[in-house]
Amino acid sequence: MRFSPVFKSSPHCLPSPDGTLIATLFLSSISIRAVASLATVRSIKLPADLVGVTAFIWSPSSKRLLLAASDQIHVFSATGGDYHAIIRNPSSSTGKSTFVDFGATDDEACVYSAFGIKLSIFNLASSRAVEINNPKFYNASTAARGFSFRPRTHHLALLTRTTGRDTISIHAPGTREVQRSWNPDTIDASGLSWTSDGSWLIVWESAAQGHRLLSYTSDGHLFQEWCGPRPHAPDDMDLRLGAGIRFLTFSPNGQFVAAADSSRCVYLLYTATLAEHLQLCHPLVIEPRDTLQIWQEQRRLSNTNVSLPTFLRTTRAVSPPARPPQSSQSLPTGGENAQFDSSSSLLATKLEEAPTTVWIWDVAASELRATLIFHSHISRVDWHPVHPELLFIKCEGPMYGGVVFVWDPLSDGPRPIDFRSRIPDGKISGRVAASWLRSKSEEETATVFFADNLAYLLGSPAESGNDIVPWQAGAVSVNQDRSANLPSHLMSDPHCPAEESDAHETDMVEDVSDVDDTFHFKRNS
Repeated sequence: MRFSPVFKSSPHCLPSPDGTLIATLFLSSISIRAVASLATVRSIKLPADLVGVTAFIWSPSSKRLLLAASDQIHVFSATGGDYHAIIRNPSSSTGKSTFVDFGATDDEACVYSAFGIKLSIFNLASSRAVEINNPKFYNASTAARGFSFRPRTHHLALLTRTTGRDTISIHAPGTREVQRSWNPDTIDASGLSWTSDGSWLIVWESAAQGHRLLSYTSDGHLFQEWCGPRPHAPDDMDLRLGAGIRFLTFSPNGQFVAAADSSRCVYLLYTATLAEHLQLCHPLVIEPRDTLQIWQEQRRLSNTNVSLPTFLRTTRAVSPPARPPQSSQSLPTGGENAQFDSSSSLLATKLEEAPTTVWIWDVAASELRATLIFHSHISRVDWHPVHPELLFIKCEGPMYGGVVFVWDPLSDGPRPIDFRSRIPDGKISGRVAASWLRSKSEEETATVFFADNLAYLLGSPAESGNDIVPWQAGAVSVNQDRSANLPSHLMSDPHCPAEESDAHETDMVEDVSDVDDTFHFKRNS
């Protein structure tokens, strides 16, 4: 294992989408650190009247940062220059914004107002705004299901609802003028999405309305329809009468769409035709085979110390632990998550009724290849965005607060990466954020970003010094103790300026943007 030094963090700390920068929001400034050099390359002072931050987001290109509060939105340049855009009272008289994000490009900001009254799309290049009434989904947890930007062309597909009817509209890039709108053949659409290659617009019906998946052309013509799975066994004859689609996920190559319902099956369909390719049904009892790995977590307790989890490959049939019953409440069943790896050859799934188990499927062979069984509920499962067949797993619970797991088909079970031991005093503070750091290429070793409310660092499962890690300066091995890089007395103040967190680092480049009038823009030419 190889780890970076530990750096000062806050409740808002996140890596850029391209994996080259890490931004940390402090009380009065934003600190931006380059991953390659581990040096602070930019500091942005914040307006004094900015309070109650609700969103801190990187732009799609990793060149800008959006900072949203209840009554104002700021967009800063993350890579240099004095670009600074301000939107004041973005929701006007419609109440506080419920969801804020960049649009298809760095020059767009999308703001959803309370109660779904309108969606405002601000063009930061032209200083103009477009308002669209009655978006169907507007809360932070559901808004992403109601809009989708088409890959490459950046056309916006938006789902709205008025007078009890769903409407889909296609908006031109840049101006966001309506080019096409129609009422889909749905009773209560649950979401829409462009396919990975942008060829088709997929719309799915809510689970309460049964199995219904519609494929539209880019100009709004219905092309294909899927009305539920074919029976997999005699007991599945009534599947179509049950609850419908819970969620969809697309393969990176655009060939497949995976749909899950309330059963123990995940259905793979061809995106071009919506023809059913195969059904992946999770067995109640897993029988080990030469081509099927079953890894179970093992823990050893020594006095009051708890060792890192290890995994044992079982040779006996096992049943994944079920979710414990909760009084008289009915528990949800069926697929909870499904993700394709970057090569589209493996699919990782998770069931509501088996929250401690990850299932790995071989898409080409239509077979279960591995089952990973943990002691605690699994909170996050992510494939690496560049390295194929490399999986990240995060579990819930205090024993897993500073530990994440990585797995690949050639490893001896999931491998733990222990970040807790690298943090001063070994204490995790507040909410934990852990995710893959995007690699520049497959030659660069996969790296995990880990942060709590007070500290962040990078960790790689690299096994030799010859492996290329994203950072070149300050890299340390697992046998070296560099926790002194972050003095404990500095960690007591979560709003301590970034300049004070690491005395040995190079000075930050001061680049301060002044507060401007409403919707005013500054930029260097």
